[in-house]
Amino acid sequence: MTAHAATARPARRHRLGPAAAIPLGEGRAYAVGDTQVAVFRLRGGRLHAVGASCPHAGGPLADAQTDGAVLVCPLHQHVFELATGCSRSGQPPVPVYPVTVDAAGELIVHIPG
Repeated sequence: MTAHAATARPARRHRLGPAAAIPLGEGRAYAVGDTQVAVFRLRGGRLHAVGASCPHAGGPLADAQTDGAVLVCPLHQHVFELATGCSRSGQPPVPVYPVTVDAAGELIVHIPG
């Protein structure tokens, strides 16, 4: 299965707020226009951003359990790769968005369009 990176159209930068607002090992949901994004700050400090809803039943992926490679939907335990959005449990992939921290410590997510 190929990665479902949401980068087909030119991406726009969106400020989400301070990276420190997400405790290590947790995720938070953000509304970016009409797009819902779940941003995870892993225990090692790495950041990942994916679509905020599970394609199976709309589960809130910001509430998912994570490790260094995957997230697990809290509703029905479907597993998605953080880096690619691909499902390991037979579901459609979730979109993946580039996310960085700027010099001021603010999260920046890049959304197509």
